[in-house]
Amino acid sequence: MAHKKSAGTTKNGRDSNPKYLGIKLSPGSQTKVGSVIVRQRGTDILPGKNVGMGKDHTLFALKVGKVELGYKRKLHFNGKTLKKKVISVN
Repeated sequence: MAHKKSAGTTKNGRDSNPKYLGIKLSPGSQTKVGSVIVRQRGTDILPGKNVGMGKDHTLFALKVGKVELGYKRKLHFNGKTLKKKVISVN
């Protein structure tokens, strides 16, 4: 009798590939046009000056320059004020 269940009968015998999210270019580094700055799920970091956002919330550079990180105070839907990170290229 087997002591391990075979893969065909188990419900948790699978795994997904890693998505490689996170900051790709740290503040202070140089960018090229179109280079990915941040890969993220949702808008944890907002796009600032000369930064575009893709449909999967990826932030990318719109011009050559230096990456800068700043903060912006935004009003949340429940009335609280949140401090959001903003990435821009200058």
